[in-house]
Amino acid sequence: MAAETSRIGGFLSKFTVLRGALPELWVVFAIKLLGIVAYSTMNRTFVLWFSHDLGYSDPAAGWWVALWSALMTLCTVLVGSLTDAIGLRRAFLLGAYVCVIARAFLTFSSTPAIAITFGLLPLALGEALGTPVLVAAVRRYSTTAQRSISFSIFYAVMNIGFLIASVIFDFVRRRWLGEYGVLSVPVPAVGPLELSSYRVLFLISLGVQVLLVPLMLFGLREGVEATDQGVVITPERPRYPGVGLLTALPRLVFDTLVDSARIFAGLWRQPGFYKFLAFLGLAAFVRLIFIQMDYLYPKFGIRELGAGAPVGTLWGLNSLLIIFLVPLVGAVSQSIPAYTMVSFGSAIAAASVFLMALPTAWFQGLADGWPGYFVGRIYLQLEGPIHPYYVMIFIYVVILSVGESIYSPRLYEYAASIAPKGQEASYMSLSYLPFFLAKLCVATFSGVLLAWFCPEDGPRNSAAMWLIVASITTITPIGLLVFRRYIRVAEAGREPTT
Repeated sequence: MAAETSRIGGFLSKFTVLRGALPELWVVFAIKLLGIVAYSTMNRTFVLWFSHDLGYSDPAAGWWVALWSALMTLCTVLVGSLTDAIGLRRAFLLGAYVCVIARAFLTFSSTPAIAITFGLLPLALGEALGTPVLVAAVRRYSTTAQRSISFSIFYAVMNIGFLIASVIFDFVRRRWLGEYGVLSVPVPAVGPLELSSYRVLFLISLGVQVLLVPLMLFGLREGVEATDQGVVITPERPRYPGVGLLTALPRLVFDTLVDSARIFAGLWRQPGFYKFLAFLGLAAFVRLIFIQMDYLYPKFGIRELGAGAPVGTLWGLNSLLIIFLVPLVGAVSQSIPAYTMVSFGSAIAAASVFLMALPTAWFQGLADGWPGYFVGRIYLQLEGPIHPYYVMIFIYVVILSVGESIYSPRLYEYAASIAPKGQEASYMSLSYLPFFLAKLCVATFSGVLLAWFCPEDGPRNSAAMWLIVASITTITPIGLLVFRRYIRVAEAGREPTT
């Protein structure tokens, strides 16, 4: 009994260690939650907005969202030095201001050139500024004892944000305005402004983003850091004293490019860096499932299941499961090498996509039975016959989530564990490069797949489309297995098994 009480106390202590955490740490969690809601609500709407509101074809819409997504990833590689130069709080605010202005252009401009030039493209920089800054902030505002649980909460908050965005996405399209509804907003001295359902989703994203500005302005003190010895406040010193931010920004961008090029050139002279890039290049293909779920899946669901289909709620199941699965899997797999976990988890994730390539007739019995009742009536609250795709998507998302919970947390643990001491930041920053290249190719291809196999009008062959997606995804587990002896290296604290 005493031993069990001790175990329970030890488990609870993992959470109570945050009792004396800096207020800034909780503010960062709130920023992450609201930032993910704003980002995800807009991101999953992009392809629908491009096609319905701007009149772009599926391939053209795919090209633009691929450019936006890849540009955001590329900016993420470069903003690390910028953050170090201007300071954490200023980087937070700069990213927030850029996002507010960009989202406003996307929401209120109906001219494609203006919306893309002043909205879509600047938004990539604004979003990229938040990615490394938030991770650095969790590290700065937590002590060594608080760090592990802080990052666990950070990951959970991220998935809660995705889940909320899924609910908002379906509420506007299904419950409020409808798939192709219009909201009339009175504007003084101008007249009513007509916003489509998709631009209303942009408006909600903008509103959430605006909430972040006062949170950052008044919730984050400049130069505050949590250490094991106590709170330390060190005024942040700009790289260019006496020079305004707007004047210093071009210099910072240039210095960032030069520093990244210098670091990158040096890394290429290390034999282990080739293995590092090969590993991440292969891993990128399984991660791109989630790009397809943002840019291919919404149109597929609406076209196969009808306007207003609850595709967001179905995909939101992934975030709900990840919140619970990741801590559980992490607790029972600490002694297993990260390379093994990534290989096994990616195999499960890749296998799940093949389910979507099976004939829907095979799942008709399940749709008519208790699985269809649970998914359609209880979870989605649908009326009328339950289409087999609802059951198929549900099972697919469950299996994919199991695979993700196994490989995703360990993916960058492996990258960090093989990096030479003192070069962890360089490795982690440049680790986005393979994903950038894969994003540019695969996200562009999503529009072509929709045009070929799942057009808005005419015959469809969605099974063939998903078969292609699944086949591309298998590059990860097959490549990690085939090239295991060439790209696997010793992990810190673990020796590779044969």
